Amino acid sequence: MDRACSCNDFTRSALMRRGVAAAGAGLPAIEPGMPTPAGTGLSRRGFLLSSAGLVLSVYGAGRLLDAPAFEAGVAAAAEAGSGPVLVSVYLQGGIDSMSVLYPAGDPLYGQYRTSLALAAGAGPAFSEDPRLFWHPLAAPLAQLHSEGKVSVMPTIGYSDPNQSHFTSRHFWEVGATQADLLTGWMGRYLDIVGTADNPLQGLCLDDSLSPALATAKLPVATIDLPSDYSVWTQGVWGPPQTIMYNAFEALGHVGVRSRDVGMMASGQAALMSSTLRRQLLPFQPADGQSAPAPPSSYPTATDEFPARMAAVAELLGAGLPINCVSVSTDSVFDTHESQAAPFAAGLGEAAQTLYAFQRDLEARGLADRVLTLVWSEFGRRPQENGSAGTDHGAAGCAFVIGTRAAGTMIGEWPGLASGLDPLGNLTETADFRSLYCSLIEQWFAHEAAPIIPGASTLARVRVVK
Repeated sequence: MDRACSCNDFTRSALMRRGVAAAGAGLPAIEPGMPTPAGTGLSRRGFLLSSAGLVLSVYGAGRLLDAPAFEAGVAAAAEAGSGPVLVSVYLQGGIDSMSVLYPAGDPLYGQYRTSLALAAGAGPAFSEDPRLFWHPLAAPLAQLHSEGKVSVMPTIGYSDPNQSHFTSRHFWEVGATQADLLTGWMGRYLDIVGTADNPLQGLCLDDSLSPALATAKLPVATIDLPSDYSVWTQGVWGPPQTIMYNAFEALGHVGVRSRDVGMMASGQAALMSSTLRRQLLPFQPADGQSAPAPPSSYPTATDEFPARMAAVAELLGAGLPINCVSVSTDSVFDTHESQAAPFAAGLGEAAQTLYAFQRDLEARGLADRVLTLVWSEFGRRPQENGSAGTDHGAAGCAFVIGTRAAGTMIGEWPGLASGLDPLGNLTETADFRSLYCSLIEQWFAHEAAPIIPGASTLARVRVVK
């Protein structure tokens, strides 16, 4: 796929966040005033594989349980696990909301978008506001919206917006406009309702922990893809590989009985990884075969976003005790120049994948249990730049997808004549923190106040039916 260009700020942000996975280490500031990523300082226990990179890590601030207790905890959670699941999908780089839902019916649209403007009717009409149209490649989302399965926020954000990728994304991840928070908003929810023996309660499909899932005390997990989970050693396969796995587990039992702190931690990592390997065996390709492709309903892609979303549906279908999931698109929507082609490619893959995921959940009988939140750190400026691209803006778009989604617009399109702030950016008509409070209370049936700072001062919106 043609990946969109990205500015230096986004590149630094990505590099900084990859450092979150460093076990127990704080991270140096890259820019003055840049907030420390949520999750910094969490210990990481797991294996780094020489061939496939990071496949599974368990993150937790406290002591991890030994294998029997861990297995029992996961089994108990799986037996009881029929509760609601929230899947958070991050559209990397600040997607141009005025291209996802383009305001062809706004009199000033053509003046602001001299080369990027789309004609009225080029894409499906947005039924809740005659001024707006879906981008042609967002048609799968338009179809779900017509079925009442998508709640649309055309201009969501927060007051006094920050146009740094790093800082604005940090605010969305921690659920507050506070630079000093080191736990994610979903992580704080899991700290209250989760258990010490189920790292799958918070699952990130990526090569490092999503800060939104960073907890203060309970374990959460990161996997790359379930089909990749193995402990690879050069020249070892077949029966000897089974002997190797058994040896790892035996060494793990020795380690956890040691009085040496390092040996104990290594033993716990080996036992937990061994247990999770067995849990993920049903998703492994047979010997000598490559990993299966996602179901045909998912788009074919060289990147991993479709496969990861398909894996979420598969893991939920297998009954694994998952509560919160985080996935990011591979496409980067930081489109400062020549926006049209990379934006269309990224949006098309994202929309098709989200549509396929929803249909997959419906086919598996899981649709009433899962909501998908789709977000980006900010939108782009209404006025395109001189390079046929768009620069960092303020309010952007977000979506909540699912059969239980309210299916109605939250906030409104404010219009280009009167809906811009003094800097010429779109003013938010919905606050992302209000959305979080509403999801926590209406979807998880839990009070938002212990999780979202200032929850009592934030409005609530109808997000679940």
